[in-house]
Amino acid sequence: MMKRLPPFMRGSALYKTLFDTSAAQLAIRDVKIANITAQLSVDTATWALSIYETELGIPVETSKPASERRSVIKSRMRGTGKVDAALIRLVANSWTNGGAAVSFSDGRITVTFNDVIGVPENIEDVKRAIEEVKPAHLAVEYVFLFNTWKDAATKTWGELNNYTWGQVMSGDIF
Repeated sequence: MMKRLPPFMRGSALYKTLFDTSAAQLAIRDVKIANITAQLSVDTATWALSIYETELGIPVETSKPASERRSVIKSRMRGTGKVDAALIRLVANSWTNGGAAVSFSDGRITVTFNDVIGVPENIEDVKRAIEEVKPAHLAVEYVFLFNTWKDAATKTWGELNNYTWGQVMSGDIF
């Protein structure tokens, strides 16, 4: 802004102070606008997560990591409309990043986790979210992938000696 002043005013301490102060205030305003803009998306929200949770009827649990809270919010937002395999897959994938397959057969919903070896960490949240969107008369079966002896055959007993079978089965060592 100083460059737009006539040359005789550019050396003025008054204008320099005025423009420096204005620039600092504009920078603070830009940071605040960016912060508020970030709250408009569940993926980037921080302090607004509790607002989303309240609006969606989700208990506010600030002790949970933000990523888990975001998953619950996304699941609730997605969990409206006609209940079909696509909707339940969308809800399950809120936690597993696209690694669930869903099928309906014989009055049962089967959710298979394809990309996660073992039981996902937040399986209770997944179960709770699916229970909220599925029809009450349908049962849900969860299928998890585990390593088998065939998968462990590439390792020797010496290499596996320091691990429990639970660690081998759930893929913690591969």
